[in-house]
Amino acid sequence: MEVEEIWRRFQKHMGYTDEEMEVFRSDPEKVKMVTQTPDFVKSRIIAEVIESHGCHAQHKVGDRFVMTAGGQLITGECPKKMCMFALGPASKILPAIFERLLTRSDPNGERFNIVQCTDVGLDKGGWGKILMKVYVAK
Repeated sequence: MEVEEIWRRFQKHMGYTDEEMEVFRSDPEKVKMVTQTPDFVKSRIIAEVIESHGCHAQHKVGDRFVMTAGGQLITGECPKKMCMFALGPASKILPAIFERLLTRSDPNGERFNIVQCTDVGLDKGGWGKILMKVYVAK
């Protein structure tokens, strides 16, 4: 696809005016993200439940929160109910994944890719807890 066509589609998607596009395109890092990172549109970020006990939202091992590489949930590929106490910690890994996609390094190279929901579990005074592994799939 021609670069200017990518920009036209991007402007339409974002709802930017021509002036806003000028501001956006003046940042070389933003330009690089839009024009030189094809893996962004081909990738999905997955936060997969690997442990669960006493989860009020009933998340179980194997449940997957699926996002675009831009961090938007793909609700049709996620559990019907999603706990915000789980999504928050999962989102903290996204900047590292974005950076790896941008630099074309392995997005699954993050060493600290296991996160826990913010509930501490019944044994620590909470209700339950889940652990999730966050990774990138194409």
